[in-house]
Amino acid sequence: VSNPNVILLMADDLGIGDLGCYGNRTLRTPNIDRLAEEGVTLTQHIAASPLCTPSRAAFLTGRYPIRSGMAAFSRVGVFLFSASSGGLPSEEITFSKLLKQRGYATALIGKWHLGMNCESSNDFCHHPLSHGFDYFYGLTVTNFRDCKPGQGSVFLKGVQKSLVIPIQIAGITLVSLAIVQYMGLLKVPLQAWGYCFLITAISLAVLIFFFYHFRHLNCFLMRDHQIIQQPLSYENLTQRLTKEAVQFIGRNIDAPFLLVLSYLHVHTALYASKNFRGKSKHGLYGDAVEEMDWSVGQVLDVLEKYSLGDKTFVYFTSDQGAHVEEISSSGEVHGGYNGIYKGGKSMNWEGGIRVPGLLRWPGVVQAGAYVDEPTSNMDIFPTIVKLAEAQLPSERIIDGHDLMPLLQGKVTRSKHEFLFHYCNAYLNAVRWH
Repeated sequence: VSNPNVILLMADDLGIGDLGCYGNRTLRTPNIDRLAEEGVTLTQHIAASPLCTPSRAAFLTGRYPIRSGMAAFSRVGVFLFSASSGGLPSEEITFSKLLKQRGYATALIGKWHLGMNCESSNDFCHHPLSHGFDYFYGLTVTNFRDCKPGQGSVFLKGVQKSLVIPIQIAGITLVSLAIVQYMGLLKVPLQAWGYCFLITAISLAVLIFFFYHFRHLNCFLMRDHQIIQQPLSYENLTQRLTKEAVQFIGRNIDAPFLLVLSYLHVHTALYASKNFRGKSKHGLYGDAVEEMDWSVGQVLDVLEKYSLGDKTFVYFTSDQGAHVEEISSSGEVHGGYNGIYKGGKSMNWEGGIRVPGLLRWPGVVQAGAYVDEPTSNMDIFPTIVKLAEAQLPSERIIDGHDLMPLLQGKVTRSKHEFLFHYCNAYLNAVRWH
């Protein structure tokens, strides 16, 4: 069957051990588990990076992030600000570009995290609409703890190092100069006083401005190129994202479509609507997982409503493993569970890169089957490009491989002889199969 609809569901920081179909017995995920029951479960599904930005770049392009320049040589491996000038290069070919050329309606709903502008505040060179998507509703950066009052800050420690310490040094210097001059040991020039006061005042002003305005500057919701909510409100946010996804499907029942529903769950700041808050056995994290599962169910239900189930290739995954070290400002564990696997997000231990991989296409892939061979989130690129009868780029290396032969049982061995694991831009480990 060619030209199926394609729905790609991506969680954020979800642990492989958080789902019932991967062994969890205390979180309720019936809709995600349904994908496993009605499709194929990948048991050795590997993210190309244990961090959001590079993993998502690899997912969209089928290439290791180092090839597209989306692997940082610095310590920070993701985009932190909406005003950042970097992003997924325009010359990169995404599966959305190729499917759009084949007549697909394309939409990205939720998190992008691959840049927005290049040289001005409105050139949108890295925006989803510049990478093959017809419609965008979501966040261009990510879901920061700083975006939700009372959830703490991911920037505080860094700001302390870069600004608080210089302010302290300047303050100590001022006091020392005052003591020395008072004791008559040294006459301090007026210029020295001025420099110290200026440095202290500027550093303090920058610190106050950053924390006071961060939510307004960095936490906003967009529809296409327009900001529609600033700062971002978490009230019924998952319901809004889900509604957009369901409406997009409803608008395109007569033509092939590509929908990427990129959840903000379960990245911190954690949130859940009143219908889910306090209902799970695992605090706010569990509430968020179960709310996301509800959303997956809504998407599957609308496929049934329009009799599109047999015509739709559905894939569910996470961009990397759970952030096991994440603790809330009140001391509650806000990270997930990676099962038996060591490590988590930002680490190349198995817990950081082994992610859920569920694929459903009734009548085409076998229900309830398992693939134990190593696969990668980069494999989605060639898989759906071939299903859409588009041409794979021949002038560049594509690191992913078509999954359909494995999913249909036509082959039993993965084409990945090696999988390379990078810590940002530095090769950290190699998996040999």
